[in-house]
Amino acid sequence: MKAIVCTKYGPPEVLQLKEIEKPVPKDNEVLVKVYATTVTAGDIRMRGFKVPAYFWFLARLALGLTGPRNKILGMEISGEIESVGRKVKQFEKGDQVFGMPEFGGGYAEYICLPENEVPKKVMGSKKVFALVKKPINMTYAEATAVPVGGVTAFAFLRKANIEKGQKILVYGASGSVGTYAVQLARYYGAEVTGVCSAKNLELVKSLGADKVIDYTKEDLQKTVRGMMSFLTL
Repeated sequence: MKAIVCTKYGPPEVLQLKEIEKPVPKDNEVLVKVYATTVTAGDIRMRGFKVPAYFWFLARLALGLTGPRNKILGMEISGEIESVGRKVKQFEKGDQVFGMPEFGGGYAEYICLPENEVPKKVMGSKKVFALVKKPINMTYAEATAVPVGGVTAFAFLRKANIEKGQKILVYGASGSVGTYAVQLARYYGAEVTGVCSAKNLELVKSLGADKVIDYTKEDLQKTVRGMMSFLTL
């Protein structure tokens, strides 16, 4: 199968298209034919090794000394299940799915993922599902963009104890996490103020924000007075 492989840290040019062996699912895994993936901030940091100087040595030990330990990046995927391991019960061949591989691997034609949820702390949430079935009213491209931004936004909102009538400020409301935060906060009945640049004002309004602020023109300190909760995303 074809995959985008990253053997060393650096600019986008370090990524190479290569032919590698197609993975075989373990008993508790499914094999997914990848239809869509994303380029997340995490992928960019991994590829370019963009970490704070004080964290350089520990990050090298954790991520890989000369290049990413996991040579195939890609933290979000969507696609169709091609085959399942003998112990898999929740999925079957042909299921349309999307998810968040724990260690990347989305930049490939195929990827194996565990059937069950991954016990992993993410921004205060207890567990993250590696894979779920895709709603029929979502395209593969739309579903692929959900996991990282959606899970992170939901975790922040839980920490803020979001509730109906609460006033909440989402700074960075036009980004991946911010767009989900605006929509989720509105779903829970909060009064949402989104902060973004002028070119994204209409986008944030369309997501349901009650008020949108252009941070290049308005005084945020005056705006946030009296608000109960703040999210900087």
